[in-house]
Amino acid sequence: MKKTFLIAAFVCFTILVSAQEKETVCHTPSTEKFALFASNKEFKKMHPNPLAYVHISEEGGKMITVKTAGADANAYFIEAKKKSNNWVFVFQEWWGLNDHIKREAEKLYQDLGNVNVIALDMYDGKVASDPQSAGKYMQEFKQDRGNEIVKGALAYAGPNAKIGTIGWCFGGGQSMQASLTAGKQAAATVIYYGQPEDNLERLKTLNSDVLDIWPTQDKWINKEMTDKFEANMKAAGKKLTVKSYDADHAFANPSNPKHNKEFTADAYKNTLAFFKARLK
Repeated sequence: MKKTFLIAAFVCFTILVSAQEKETVCHTPSTEKFALFASNKEFKKMHPNPLAYVHISEEGGKMITVKTAGADANAYFIEAKKKSNNWVFVFQEWWGLNDHIKREAEKLYQDLGNVNVIALDMYDGKVASDPQSAGKYMQEFKQDRGNEIVKGALAYAGPNAKIGTIGWCFGGGQSMQASLTAGKQAAATVIYYGQPEDNLERLKTLNSDVLDIWPTQDKWINKEMTDKFEANMKAAGKKLTVKSYDADHAFANPSNPKHNKEFTADAYKNTLAFFKARLK
């Protein structure tokens, strides 16, 4: 009996570590499955050290704290010039809430118009400058804490806020999870090569449409995963738009050697149109 239990536990614990090594995890949130890619050498190679950059806000962006069920959380906040119930929650890559993400948040703020933008610090103050540290922080991340941070941001935005979410890589999965946490307040979800939710019952609770920016050369967020996401969203009765690009993971990151300016510009154009249609 004991031997059978141990064998079952071992089989249950194995994970998908690369496109060539297929395994599964029992009772593990989808975003924590993605975090396990951090131990993959090829995944780390896809993420060279981010370029040095110091962000100076042109729009009055500032760091704030939001109350959560645990310790206070950090966020970079840019308030709408006129009172607005439209909000965009921005989620970091695996590096943490660095100045590159603050710049992306400010760009969205400028291009979307009258909207509140808040970039949430999902690592509670930790920021990585190399793949080893980024992988460590991503593996240490717990989705329960991430959900509490989002709940704190929702309370900060208020009960009448309409929430759009966006994130890249690790943050793409967090964008999906934030919309699920936001419930009826969720209005638009944008995922850049991030882990989709694979639980059909959870997807049935999703209130927003989803735009999935998917690079077809991605070995981690691959075709099998994307096809399954499309099938699950259809089964859940939810609207999903997939924009595919003949590019690799992190193609929209300017510090990545495989950064593609043309595809990034097109993906961003589609992102703006998606948000503007749903955050009116």
